[in-house]
Amino acid sequence: MSLPLVSIVIPSYKPAHFEQCLRSAIGQTYPNIEILVSDNCPTDAIETICRQFPSVIYQRCPVKRTDNVLAALFSAKGELIKPLFDDDLLHPFCVERMVAALRSASDVELVFSASQVINIDNQRTETRRPYEAHGSLTGREMHRIMTLGMRNFVGEFSSILFRREKLWKIGTRDMFRFGGHDFTSGLADLAFYCQVAEGGSAFYIDEELTYFRRDDRLASNSNASANPDFGYCFSDYIDLLVASYATGVITAAELAGMREQVQALAARLGAVFPQVSASCERYLSFLETLQAKQTEPPKKSTRKPAAKAAKPRNLLVDTPA
Repeated sequence: MSLPLVSIVIPSYKPAHFEQCLRSAIGQTYPNIEILVSDNCPTDAIETICRQFPSVIYQRCPVKRTDNVLAALFSAKGELIKPLFDDDLLHPFCVERMVAALRSASDVELVFSASQVINIDNQRTETRRPYEAHGSLTGREMHRIMTLGMRNFVGEFSSILFRREKLWKIGTRDMFRFGGHDFTSGLADLAFYCQVAEGGSAFYIDEELTYFRRDDRLASNSNASANPDFGYCFSDYIDLLVASYATGVITAAELAGMREQVQALAARLGAVFPQVSASCERYLSFLETLQAKQTEPPKKSTRKPAAKAAKPRNLLVDTPA
């Protein structure tokens, strides 16, 4: 059986842990891999490291943050794509296990696994294990659980593998958008997962195959002090509710049933992150408009009743001889 080409794509900016990250990609047991580094580092530190490994595909990228991620993903040549951020690590069996899971059924569009949070010394600090057994769930079910639970149990981009065909079908313009909302500044990963798995299923592997690094010294999106858009990571959960209703994933009753949680989130975080208060106001306004429409009496028709149609002729009886 042929093994599909897998592209491990590494959008890069921070050189501090990059060589460990790159070596974890090179050290995969899966044999058919290309490794692509998209480098936006302000120095030549990442390029210098890449020169040590001739098999690595290196590209200098002039754009930052999300645009660098897009540049890396859409440069991939593999049938399957495995993202990896520049300070995270992969278990040696990561790609091998994920490819097997994706190929276990034709409707699997997204694969993710249990993961481990590590610190600057590679010490484990937190195990993330959303389920206690391997298994799959429909993309719609995954979307609903994350929306109504207001949590991303899939994890960061480093924790997934997906089909390149689906990436190109979504396209760059809509990759982080749906239901009339742009999630680029906050829950870009979650919005992407929902779109990738739509119409198919997601497969969970109950093994620690990825390692997500938290280093408060680095300019990471997960650090509130370094990311000016950090508040959107919370406010986007509120906007996700409205977007999910707009796309038919949750019902009006479910949308209204989240009012207490939304208001509690705004009360807790609104003073720190103004985005949360703004999203709460949009949610309440949308809910008020929706409920007003539902209680609106039906309008009486002003159209005149149609004239009674003439009885059709029976051609066997009424046709003159």
